This record gives sequence, structure tokens and C-alpha cells, in this order.
Amino acid sequence: MKTLFHEVYSAYFSAVSEILARAVDGTLTPDMMKRICDEKAFSESFLKIIPALTEEKWQLLCSDMSTPLTKEPSQPLTALQKRWLKAISLDPRMKLFDLDWSFLDGVQPLFMPDDIVYFDKYADGDPFNDPHYIEVFRTALFGIKTDSVAEIIYHSAKGRTRRIKCRLQLLEYSEKDDKFRLRVSGCRNVDMLRVAGIESMLLCPGLYFEPKPPEPQRMCCMEAELTDERNALERAMLHFSHFERETSHIGGNRYRLRVFYSENDETELLIRVLSFGPMMRVYAPKSLVDEIRRRLRMQYEMGIR
Repeated sequence: MKTLFHEVYSAYFSAVSEILARAVDGTLTPDMMKRICDEKAFSESFLKIIPALTEEKWQLLCSDMSTPLTKEPSQPLTALQKRWLKAISLDPRMKLFDLDWSFLDGVQPLFMPDDIVYFDKYADGDPFNDPHYIEVFRTALFGIKTDSVAEIIYHSAKGRTRRIKCRLQLLEYSEKDDKFRLRVSGCRNVDMLRVAGIESMLLCPGLYFEPKPPEPQRMCCMEAELTDERNALERAMLHFSHFERETSHIGGNRYRLRVFYSENDETELLIRVLSFGPMMRVYAPKSLVDEIRRRLRMQYEMGIR
């Protein structure tokens, strides 16, 4: 049952369901299968899904693109799924999104938040239960959806207070820091704000202002070879899921991986790469390779194997 709740395989279920629905109505083609995998799952999903279906390993699709199914597949919630959703609804971060969980009333949660132990994570995360924080988060989220300009009073980590006029872009969450950050544009020298540092936010949806040109961000491409041992390929798809990436099979259990990232994200990318140990070998860019070597050398000198 673990695959039912896995981040990667939940997308797989959605993609396969759509493929089979098209097979039921007789419109499925090989090109459509590839397109559905790209849209419903990940760009690399066709490496697993299409062979499993066309070679009839899953026995759901015939060689002529027909299916033994007579009705389109559906995925009603099982009792186990409801218990899992109930457990997710108890996460303090869920309160930020103003979701209606009333359909889970009376459902026993599969686990409690206190049952999860986090490693390598800072303890000073954002105050997700604080009413002011929740209000700021929801205001920012609404402003992003409406492409609003905002006037923000912001307290930096160094104690400096600023009044900022900017356009809201997106919200980002750092799992390691346990913090949300708000990406903005149109204000010189400011492109990222801590949500916890925002004192007030006034949205101005119809306001036009002349944005100041942002500092250009340099984009980089990590090139690496991955050996699919101990479920490394599946873990890589999960670890790098929020980066643009390309994956190709180069023979046996070896894959070529290209990950595109902003220079500002190199440290977080580095931490994820190191978690793969000898299963991942990075070739480019040079700055990332040099930093990996420096970290490994430092670990060796400290006696960490």
C-alpha cells in the first residue's frame, strides 16, 4: 500500500488512469500515451509506465491499444486513504490554506503529527498556528493568484524595517528550514521575503507602478550519472521534483540526469546530491563539483565514512 501514498506514484496512478480512459473510448495512440505521461506525471515517467503497459506487464492494455476494461477507471477514496488524509489535515501547515476537511469528520487518523521525527531540520520553523502569520500567508496567496501589487512592511532577519512596494510572484517552502518565503519582483535588491518577517501587507490589484529592474539570476545545469541501486532513480525523481530536469537511460541500471536550477539554489541542491552517496556522480558545473569534493574531503578529515 505504500505506493498508493507515495508522491511519485500518486502521479503514476493519475497518468495510468487517464491512459486507460482513452483506451476505453478507443482514442488512445502511442503519442497520446507519451503526452499523458508528460502532463499527468513527470517527464521521465514514460520510462516506467509505457513499457509496463505496452509489454503487458500490468495486463491492462493490449498490443492494439485496446483494453480489457469496459468502463473508465475511477478512484473513490478508501477507508485507508481517508485515514491518511485525516492525518495530513492535522499538519499545522494545512491551516494556512483554508481547506474544508469536514468530509473527514469521525475518521480516525492513520498517524499523529507527533509520530514523525525529523532529522537534519532546523527547530525554529515558522509559527504556522499564529493567527497573524495565517492572515499574511492567505493574503499573499490571494495576491499571487490575482497578480497583485502589494505594499509590505517587512522586518529583515537583521532587524531592519522596510516599506516595500512590489509585485507578488510565488510562495516557496524550505523543508530543511521549515519556513515559507515569498518571492517578489519590481523592487531593487529584494526578491525574497520571509513570510514570518512581514508585519503587514496591503494588496493593490489595480495599481500600476514602474518596476525597478531585478538583479538577473544565473541559471545553471547539473549533469550527473545515476546508478539505480537501492531505489536511487525513484528517490532522485522525488528529491529533484521541483526542479526542471531531463532524464535518459544510458544502459543497464545507469541514467543520465540533467537538473536546471538557479545559482541561489546551489546549496540546497548540493545537500540533496550528497544524500545519494556513490550512486550519483556529478560532472558539471565545475562550481558544484568543486564544492562536493570540498565537502567530502572535510568529512574524510573528520573521520566520517
